[in-house]
Amino acid sequence: MAVNHDPILKRCRALDLNPAVLGYNKKSNRNPEHGMNGKLSEYGIQLREKQKLKFIYGVMEKPFYHYYELAAKKPGATGENLLAILETRLDNIAWRMGMASTRRDARQLVAHGHFTLNGKKVTIPSVLVKPGDVIAVKESSRDLVKFKTLAENLNTLNAPKWLEVNADALSCKVVAMPTKEDLDYEVNEQLVVELYSK
Repeated sequence: MAVNHDPILKRCRALDLNPAVLGYNKKSNRNPEHGMNGKLSEYGIQLREKQKLKFIYGVMEKPFYHYYELAAKKPGATGENLLAILETRLDNIAWRMGMASTRRDARQLVAHGHFTLNGKKVTIPSVLVKPGDVIAVKESSRDLVKFKTLAENLNTLNAPKWLEVNADALSCKVVAMPTKEDLDYEVNEQLVVELYSK
C-alpha cells in the first residue's frame, strides 16, 4: 500500500492550501512567495488542482484515476461525482465524524481494524460507503484512550450534514451523498476533468 510522506506544510504551501483542511493547526513561518515560479500554464493549473485533491485525500495516481473513471460513468457532472466519491472513502468519513485528528491518522486507524462498516470489521481505508451505511468504532477499541478523548469532543464537532453522528455509540450513519457545498476547501474540479479528458 503506497503512502504519501510529503512534508505537510511544504505541500500545502506549494498547492496554496490551508493546513487546517488536513486537520493540522500548524502555521508555516516561511515566506510564501519564496520559490514561486512565475505564471502557470493551463496544464500547470489543471495539474495543480489534481495534485491538491490527491494530497488532501491521500490518494496516489492509479486509484485516483480509477475514481475518475467511476465518476465519469455515473450520471451527472463528472467533477462533482469525483468529489463525492473521494468524500465517501471510509478513512475520510472516520475523520469527518471526529474519530481521528487528521486524514492520515484516520487511514491508519482503519487499516489497524478499529472500525466497522454495517457491523463488520473493515481494514481497507479506501472502501466506498453509500447512503444508509453505518460506520462505528469497533466494540473492543472503544476503551482505548485515543477514542475516549475524541468521544468527549464529538458533541461540539460540526459534522457535515450528510453524516448523522451518534456520540454515545461512537458511530455515524451516511444519510446522503456529499455535495461540493459540503466541502471545507476551495477546488475547481472541472479542471481535473479537463486534464483527464485530453
